[in-house]
Amino acid sequence: MQFKEIDQLRKEIEQILHDNKAVEVKSINLKGKTSIADFMIIASGNSSRHIQAISEILLEKLKKKGVKNCRLEGRSSSEWKLIDAIDIIIHIFHPEKRKFYDLERMWSELMPKERLTI
Repeated sequence: MQFKEIDQLRKEIEQILHDNKAVEVKSINLKGKTSIADFMIIASGNSSRHIQAISEILLEKLKKKGVKNCRLEGRSSSEWKLIDAIDIIIHIFHPEKRKFYDLERMWSELMPKERLTI
């Protein structure tokens, strides 16, 4: 996928999250920071059921859009889900877990010269 197409998909994912009442949706551009993905999207749910519902809806819509090989991690967790959409990684957290891990700060502060390869 070209970066322009990935950016369009990022916008669509953000809209799906907003439509399903995800809280504090934030995108981080990872281009030039790591090879794992081009974007990371972080959002919060209001409860474990809400987090589960958002992750299932998002996974279903991504598959309908033709995003192949999407995976859901954290199925057994009530506080966190991760959807690996190949070029975009989506984290959906319970607010307290999100605050604890503080991925926004970690990934936003990385400078390109500190590039991570995982």
